[in-house]
Amino acid sequence: MQHIRHILSFSVIIFLIWSCGRSKNNRDTSEKQEEVMVNDDRILITKEQFEGNDMKLESISEQPFPIIVQTTGMIDVPPQNRAVISAYAGGYIKNTSLLIGDKVHKGQPLVTIENPDFVAMQQEYLEVAQQLSFLKSEYERQKTLVAEKITSQKNYLKAESEYKRALAMYNGLQKKLTMLNIDPASVKNGKIISTVTLFSPINGSVTKVHVNKGVYVSPADEILEIVNTDHIHLELSVFEKDVMKIKKGQAIVFRIPEASMVTYQADVHLVGTSVDIQNRTVKVHGHLPEGFKHNFATGMFIEAQIIVDKMVAKALPEEAIIDIDDKSYVLMLDPNNNTDYVFIKKEVTTDGTFNEYTKLTNWDQSKETDRFLVKGGFNLINEE
Repeated sequence: MQHIRHILSFSVIIFLIWSCGRSKNNRDTSEKQEEVMVNDDRILITKEQFEGNDMKLESISEQPFPIIVQTTGMIDVPPQNRAVISAYAGGYIKNTSLLIGDKVHKGQPLVTIENPDFVAMQQEYLEVAQQLSFLKSEYERQKTLVAEKITSQKNYLKAESEYKRALAMYNGLQKKLTMLNIDPASVKNGKIISTVTLFSPINGSVTKVHVNKGVYVSPADEILEIVNTDHIHLELSVFEKDVMKIKKGQAIVFRIPEASMVTYQADVHLVGTSVDIQNRTVKVHGHLPEGFKHNFATGMFIEAQIIVDKMVAKALPEEAIIDIDDKSYVLMLDPNNNTDYVFIKKEVTTDGTFNEYTKLTNWDQSKETDRFLVKGGFNLINEE
């Protein structure tokens, strides 16, 4: 009985050892099946791996690609959307509260200028206005007398000359006052002021401020600059060798590299007719779509592509191209394997991407039946 008990115990131990060994072998086999088998430029994966990683195959297709002219430029506005504020007469800045970036509307007061000469101009206007009434009466009286041959022609011509000279001076001073935003009617009513106010001629934002309170400005000095960015455009510089390809209406794709990688659309509106001698470029004017919302600032540097034509070329989806160490690769399916998926790593050369497809330049001899891994290839190559 004791002998039988020993035999049973030994059998149990042998069974446990055998079971553990078999379990380990099964686990090792399972782990090997999960690994990607790589041999030189060939990569083997199972159908389970292919389906589990949601991989996808696709053939090379003919895709449209644009022929482009690469250029650079800047964001700008039309001349009517930019205003430089200066004074028609010199004076001292009495009041200015605007800073760069402030929004202003047309007719809004911007700067107040003070100068004693403004007072003298109004006094002169009042004096001429008073004289004009008397000189007009004298001129009309002399006109009547000379018609009745009561007075000489000389007296009539003298009265006419003095009246017309005073009238010209009156009209000139009235125009000056109007340009300085001084109301001539108020001056006639005895309201004389020593300050004038400059108003905004357009809606927009203040982009430059050149003065401080108390600074003297002459008529030639720039006080403020206002820019309205509601109607911005592109000012591009195209090299002389490319300008013959540019025509009105062609599409422009541009971006602001210092601010964002987002691309925007525009179109060619005008092509310059003269070449800048220094850098051999021609200005091309681009318009954005009507109603386009933006937060661009004038002067922003842009990189642009003008689409001058289109071509059809062989291409694969962008995700199918794997870039490693300045080289590009694709994974082509070996059609001779019917059980698992065997991919052959092929180096390719590319020439740009458009609409998520990358153009291939060295696959002219490919077959229509060739299929490529277009999803999940990057991880496979990295596992080599």
